[in-house]
Amino acid sequence: MTEVSKVVTQDFSMDYFKFGNGKRNLVIIPGLSIQSVMGAANTVAAEYQMMEDDFTVYVFDRRSDIPEGYSIFDMAKDTAEAIKKLGLSKVSIFGASQGGMIAMVIAINYPDLVEKLVLGSTSSHIRPAQAKVLESWIELAKNGDAHSLYQKFAKEVYPPEIYSEYSDYFNDISNTVSTKDLERFVILASAIIGFDISSGLKKIQCPTLAMGVFEDEVLDSDATMEIAENLDYRPDFKLFMYIGYGHAAFDTAPDYRDRILTFLKG
Repeated sequence: MTEVSKVVTQDFSMDYFKFGNGKRNLVIIPGLSIQSVMGAANTVAAEYQMMEDDFTVYVFDRRSDIPEGYSIFDMAKDTAEAIKKLGLSKVSIFGASQGGMIAMVIAINYPDLVEKLVLGSTSSHIRPAQAKVLESWIELAKNGDAHSLYQKFAKEVYPPEIYSEYSDYFNDISNTVSTKDLERFVILASAIIGFDISSGLKKIQCPTLAMGVFEDEVLDSDATMEIAENLDYRPDFKLFMYIGYGHAAFDTAPDYRDRILTFLKG
């Protein structure tokens, strides 16, 4: 069993879990989710088992008490503080989707903390067209329609064949969503709208791997390409684009975690 722990600072507490016994530290910052990824700790640890010999892996949630107006920059500040509170330094960070936004802010504002950076299906600049999907999710959450939210979220995050295979599962799990989950989701999703860190991308100093998907129905492939356009002048920047795996390629592409490991060990 992978145990969920809590890091407590003067201003907030944050759940996290860790696994592996490697000498190097890897921090994973998950993307936006309807329910906390802490409930899937065992699954995540199993999926990243190949990292265990080289890394001690820390997976962080958002802070426990999420205030109204909580921004991506607030999330980055709190996550960086939690990392430092655990005595970690020179960590590699993998951020997926919203987690990638948080990871970029950390890499820009706390350069001494980040050794290597992996960005998955993320964006440095949310344009109005990209916000439409998020706005539709927010509206369903505000209306308390967990069933429709889970179905729409899954349909737009996963490729059609996976959504079709697991649609009954998404239907069942939507019954476990609480009012607090929906309120949390609204605040976190709203933080993405209007996010723009593109002017600061060149301040990222560490080796970076960006992985995107051409058929990204949430943020679209242009989001990853904008990051690449700002960082491809660096010899330590790498880009890889998937075809056919949906926004959540970090969950669906069979070689995704192998690519992360190869980059981090390189």
